[in-house]
Amino acid sequence: MIGLLRGKLLTKQPPDLMLDVNGVGYELQASMTTFYDLPELQAEVTLYTHFVVREDAQLLFGFSSQTERELFRHLLKVNGVGPKMALAIVSGMNPAEFRQVIHAGDITRLSRIPGVGKKTAERLIVELRDRLPKTADADTSNMPTPAFTPNVSVSDEAINALLALGYKPAQASQMVSAYENQGLTVEEMIRQALRASLK
Repeated sequence: MIGLLRGKLLTKQPPDLMLDVNGVGYELQASMTTFYDLPELQAEVTLYTHFVVREDAQLLFGFSSQTERELFRHLLKVNGVGPKMALAIVSGMNPAEFRQVIHAGDITRLSRIPGVGKKTAERLIVELRDRLPKTADADTSNMPTPAFTPNVSVSDEAINALLALGYKPAQASQMVSAYENQGLTVEEMIRQALRASLK
């Protein structure tokens, strides 16, 4: 099991990134919360990881905090929740927000996450209410957002990231359109779009 990686950040294109660890390039998928915390390219970064082995793929997921990785792992234990849905959930809410939603039994808000229908939302609440404490250590959701310079337009990059998280093309475009021409970075635009969609 690969539990932690420390290396040079080579590429970052939400939700994918590559880390150079002693000459070996590791491809990871990360939540948007983790992307907000990433340094500039070529800088050293430490990520807590979770390794998923499937019949058709081996996937590595990276997180900036152990709290976020722990939530991701809790989500994977819920029947019907796979890595893609779990990544979408931790991208839309930080661990503290998710705990609040679970303990409040807010099915409506959970159902707004791509791939999460009413039945899945109910299952998340039932199965996680006793596993997740009502309070926890401070998380890194309010860390400063680093600068990010994509090769394509900020809007297109944000839409691509939302598509990778499970949103449909028309939905992703509509979510991003409200934040165009505001001078936002990709991470800022995605964060605003996700927060707005889950309110």
